[in-house]
Amino acid sequence: MPLLTFGLLFAAPAAVIWLVHHQAWAARLGVVVICYLAGLLVSTLNLSDQNQVGAASTVGWLSIGLALPLLLMALDLRSWRSLAGKAMLSMFLATSAVVAVATALYFLFADGVSARHSHLAAMSVGVYTGGTPNLAAIKAGLDIADSDYLLFHSVDTVIGAAYMLLMLTVGIPLFRRLLPGRAQMQAEGTVDSRLEEDFSLLLQRQTIWQVPVALAVAASVAGAVYALASWLAATFTALPMTPLLIVLLTTAGVALSFTPLRQKLTHAYRIGMYLIYVFCFSIAATTTLETLAGADPMIGLFVLGAVLGSVVVHAVLCRFVGVDADTFMVTSVAAVCSPPFVPLIARALDNPGLLMSGMMTGIVGYALGNYLGISLALVLSGI
Repeated sequence: MPLLTFGLLFAAPAAVIWLVHHQAWAARLGVVVICYLAGLLVSTLNLSDQNQVGAASTVGWLSIGLALPLLLMALDLRSWRSLAGKAMLSMFLATSAVVAVATALYFLFADGVSARHSHLAAMSVGVYTGGTPNLAAIKAGLDIADSDYLLFHSVDTVIGAAYMLLMLTVGIPLFRRLLPGRAQMQAEGTVDSRLEEDFSLLLQRQTIWQVPVALAVAASVAGAVYALASWLAATFTALPMTPLLIVLLTTAGVALSFTPLRQKLTHAYRIGMYLIYVFCFSIAATTTLETLAGADPMIGLFVLGAVLGSVVVHAVLCRFVGVDADTFMVTSVAAVCSPPFVPLIARALDNPGLLMSGMMTGIVGYALGNYLGISLALVLSGI
């Protein structure tokens, strides 16, 4: 990986943060949205060659591996128990919604997509309950054609990016108006100081030591988790590596929240959020639109219908049973975009206490996605 590319990817969010502090329009958009747009702009203009795209992908997943332990370490998990039930209910509704919508789309597009239209329903259920990592497992399990898989993945990436941008901007005021109440969960301590985007505090003499210490702790945890996940995946071949990493990183972050490090590293959340900004920019920079040129428009319509339909049905069900807006949005992002994107919406909601709910429900989705997707395809193909 070129060191210059590596450095630029990590430094780009710092430039965005500076812009937010010096331009009113940037402050209104926020760091997360601008990082996402900047990454998509880099990809759309094709400013990166294949090596740089690979570097961006590596930096993105490296940053999320370091960020998750730091973010979870700052949370008051005792308060999470009061809302765990609602979060799990919301995830159950999200899962039910995507299964119902995918089944309806199967019958709607049965003669218009391909002879293997049940595969699209299976991939929709898998990716919108557990995230993109489930796609590969479902492809292998159902022997889905490479062309269908690549087109679905490409369209899903673009629509997923658009969905995330909408949720981070107009989605928050919209769903807070449509759904009841708001979950009031925060990280313990002085949350406002942890969440404000004045990252210059990390450069002060009294606190700068926390940056290398926090990164060393996170790197140690991530390294140990990767080693354990690799061993488990090699020993138990049925265990997929990426979901396993997320599960173990989440568990490690939870464990850190019960240690004295939580009180000593008071800026762990801020450091973790900077890494999330790096993740946001880097992953967006890997998105390419080139493979969409020859895409079957029906596949695009199927994916779009699966996302919009499942989100709308999920929202209606949440309103019916009284799930609040913030819990709905966090679990929706966990389902549609996968757990690594939960910190972005939790930050945009200014409600970091929901981070744990989103991560845990997303992990449940990881576990369910493959089973539900493959089972649905087998049922539909047998009709």
